[in-house]
Amino acid sequence: MTLIGRLRISGWWLTFVAIAVTALIYWPGLSGTYLFDDFPNIVDNRGVHPTDASLPSLVRAALSSPASEFKRPLSSLSFAANYLITGLDPFWMKLTNLVIHLINGLLVFILVRRLLAIDPVSIRPGPSGITLEAAQQWTPSRQNSIVAALIATGWLLLPINLTSVLYVVQRMESLANLFVLLGLLGYVTGRQHMLAGTNRSGFWLCAASIAAPTAMGLLAKETAVMLPLYALLTEWLLFRFNLFHQDPANHRRKDLRIVTLFVITLILPLTIGLIWLLPGLLRPDAWAGRSFTLSTRLLSEARIVIDYIGWTLIPTPQALSFYHDDFRVSTGLLTPWTTLASIIALIGLAASVFRWRTRRPVEALGIAFFLGGQLLTATILPLELIYEHRNYFASLGLLLTLVPLLAAAPPETMTLSAAGAGDAFTSNKTAPVLALPRRTLLACLTLFWIAMTTMTAQSWSNPLALAQELAARAPHSPRAQYELGRTYIIYSHYDPASPFTQLAYEPLERAIALPGSSILPQQALIFMNSHMHLPVKDSWWNSMIDQLKNLRPGVQDESSLAALVQCVREHRCDLPKERMLEALTAAVSHPNPSARLLSTYADYAWNVLNDYPFGLSLTQQAIASNPSEPAYRITEIRMLIATGRNDQANRAMEQLAHLNIGGRLNNTLQELHAQLDRR
Repeated sequence: MTLIGRLRISGWWLTFVAIAVTALIYWPGLSGTYLFDDFPNIVDNRGVHPTDASLPSLVRAALSSPASEFKRPLSSLSFAANYLITGLDPFWMKLTNLVIHLINGLLVFILVRRLLAIDPVSIRPGPSGITLEAAQQWTPSRQNSIVAALIATGWLLLPINLTSVLYVVQRMESLANLFVLLGLLGYVTGRQHMLAGTNRSGFWLCAASIAAPTAMGLLAKETAVMLPLYALLTEWLLFRFNLFHQDPANHRRKDLRIVTLFVITLILPLTIGLIWLLPGLLRPDAWAGRSFTLSTRLLSEARIVIDYIGWTLIPTPQALSFYHDDFRVSTGLLTPWTTLASIIALIGLAASVFRWRTRRPVEALGIAFFLGGQLLTATILPLELIYEHRNYFASLGLLLTLVPLLAAAPPETMTLSAAGAGDAFTSNKTAPVLALPRRTLLACLTLFWIAMTTMTAQSWSNPLALAQELAARAPHSPRAQYELGRTYIIYSHYDPASPFTQLAYEPLERAIALPGSSILPQQALIFMNSHMHLPVKDSWWNSMIDQLKNLRPGVQDESSLAALVQCVREHRCDLPKERMLEALTAAVSHPNPSARLLSTYADYAWNVLNDYPFGLSLTQQAIASNPSEPAYRITEIRMLIATGRNDQANRAMEQLAHLNIGGRLNNTLQELHAQLDRR
C-alpha cells in the first residue's frame, strides 16, 4: 500500500471510531420509553400495528400517519416493520433510529470528503479553458479526509441531534435526510464526472440524484424537498455552473443542462408551491389555532434561527430543553430588542456567503446549508415555532464552516509538499503555533458535545429521570410540567396511596397556570381523580371549558377530549354529562371545527348520550370536513346499519370502496357487508 493510501485510511478509521463511540454513548438511551408525539403517531396509531405483512396491511400502515396530510408512508412503513418484528418495544424502535443516524454519519463523511477536495479555482473558466488534468485531481488528501472525519464525528455527537435518534417519531427526520445525503453525494459525483470528462453519464447521474432521492425522501418527511436547493447551493459555490471544454474559444460557457435541471427541479416546483400555498396562508383563519400570526412568526423565527446556532455549537441544558412552548413571541422589531439584532445577524450571515464564495467556498457553502435548512420550517408555514430536530441537516452546515477553520493549518503558511498537489501538506514553522489554539478549541468543543450528549442520553434511559430533567430544564414550559405530572401518574398505577399520586398534582397545577398551556393538564387531573374515585375540582373543569371557548382547539386539546370521551365510554371514568357537554360544545363552537373533534363529539353523543341522530349528524360533518379519511365513513356505516338504514349504508359503502387503496380496507368492508347481511 502506498504512503498516500495509508494516510487516507486514517480519515476512514477516525470515522468508524466515531460511529462506535456514538453507538456506545446512545446505547443507554435506547432503554427509555415513548414520549410526546410518539403516542399519536406510533403507540396509539393502530394503523402501524399490522397483524401480518400482507399488501393491504402494509398499505393501511403506509397511509395511517396523523402527523401530516402527506401521510409520510415510508416512515410509517418503517414503524410497521418494527412492530411486525418486535412489537411496540421502544428499544428496537430507538435502535432502528440509531442505525439510521450512524449510516447518515458515514454518508456525511463521504460527502464532506468530496466537497473538501473540490477546488473551484481549477474549474474556473480561463483563457485555456478547464483542463482535464485539473478536474481529475479532485482526490481527497489526507488533510481533507481527516477534516471530513472530524466534521462527521462532531455531527454524530452534537447534542442538538439527539432527539432525531431517541425521540422515536423523529425517525421521519433522520430517514428523510438519509435520502438528502445520498442525493447530494450522487450529485457531486455526477458533476465531478461531467467536469473531468471521464463519464458521459455524469449529467444523468446528477438528474437522477436530485429526482429519485427527493421523491423517496418525501415519503419519509417533507423536509426532503430541500435537496434540490442544497444541490443548487453546491453548484453555485463549488462548481459554478461550468462546462468542461478544452477549446479556448468556449472557456466562458456555462452548462445549460445544469441550469435547465434546476429550473425543472427547483424553480418551477417552488413557483407552483407558492402560488398554491400563499392565498391560504394570507387568510387569518390559517393562523387561528396558533399564538402567533404570519408577521410575528417571521419576527420570532429570526431570533430562533440565531438561537439554533448557539444551541448547536455551545448548547446548554436549559437551551436543549426539548419543550420550547415557553418561547416569547416577537411582536415588533424591538419587542424584544433581540429581534432586530437577530435580523441584522442573519443578514450578516447571508452576506458572508457572498464574501467568502471565492476565498473560502466550502465554508461559505456551510453557512448557505445552514440558512437554506431553515427556509422550509422557519418562514411562512404555520408550524410550531421551535423544534431541535429541525437542525438535523442544518447543523452539518455549521460544522462545515467551523471545523475547517479550526482544524486546518493557516492558509497563508501552508505549502504543497514535493509529493505533489493533493498528497499531503507541510507548513512553515509558524503554522503549529497559529494552529494550536484553534485545534485546542475544536478538541474542547468536541469533548463538550460528547459530555452533553452522554449526559442527556443517560437521562433518556429512564422515563421518570427524563421527565424530571426536562421539567427542570424548562420550568416555564407547560408541556414539560405536564409531562412530569403525567409520568408521576403512570408511576402511581392509579393507587391513591402511592406517593407518586401526591407528586402529580403540583406540576399539573403549575402547567395550568402557565401561559400557552393546552388543556392536557386539566384533562390529566380530571382523568386521574375520576379513575381513582377521588373528588374532581370545579376549577379544573372551569379552566378547561374557558380555554376551549377562548382559543381554537389544537391537536393536544383534541387528544385530551378524545381521551376523556374514551374513558367515559369504557366505564373507567364517571364524569358529569353537563360538564362534558360544556367542554365539547365549547370546542366545536369555533368556525370549521376539525374532523377529529367532530368525530369525538359524535362518539360521546352516540355511546354516552344515546342521541343517535345527533351522533350520526356529527359523523357526517366529520366526513364533509375530511372526505379522504376512511375511519369517519366506517363509523357512519356502522351507525346507519345500527339504525336500520340499510340503503344509506349500502351507498356509504360504495363511497368507502373508492378509498380502498391497495386493498387496505378489504377486511373492514367484508365485516361491514356481513353486518349488513345480518340486518
